[in-house]
Amino acid sequence: MRVIHFAALGLLASALAACVATPRVSPVEVTRFHAPASLAQLGNRTVFIETAPGEDAAALDSAPFKAAVANELAQIGYREASRGEADHIAQVRVARYADHPERKRGPVSVGVGGGTGGYRSGLGVGVGINLGGGQRKMIGTDLRVVIRDKQSSKVLWEGRSSMSVSDNSQFADSAANAPAIADALFREFPGNNGETVEVKVEN
Repeated sequence: MRVIHFAALGLLASALAACVATPRVSPVEVTRFHAPASLAQLGNRTVFIETAPGEDAAALDSAPFKAAVANELAQIGYREASRGEADHIAQVRVARYADHPERKRGPVSVGVGGGTGGYRSGLGVGVGINLGGGQRKMIGTDLRVVIRDKQSSKVLWEGRSSMSVSDNSQFADSAANAPAIADALFREFPGNNGETVEVKVEN
């Protein structure tokens, strides 16, 4: 019985170790805001994609996210153009966190649906169990895109998406993370105003 007991413990430990080693990927939490009157203006126009004001435009980590946003906008009919020739401006804000303890909330730009609340960049991330005594680090990503009319600077559409992954997931790398989180953000564009949905990502 003693041998069987230790064997069972060994099998349990192996099973737990395998579970812990499995990459963890959260669903992407997506919220979109828009005014009904703005819907007719979205898509089938020229757009200039830029880093959101206040962000570091030279940050290399933002490049794959801007490219992923450009790809998604092209799929809904937008054509990239210079700032001077564009009808709309798409402003991209990216935040990446490791073991960040809090999710912060802030104002919504559009002022429709959820207009008194919403959130700005900031993502709470947790930790998993490691049988070796350490902790599995989680990496969080927030992507926010605001589409404005260039002439009036009016916000036509705003979307925010957040996800967290373990550091052993392929999505811990920006090159894989960016297309996944951008795809979720623009899926079924423009989305329902003020509604938060979860989009599953295949690991």
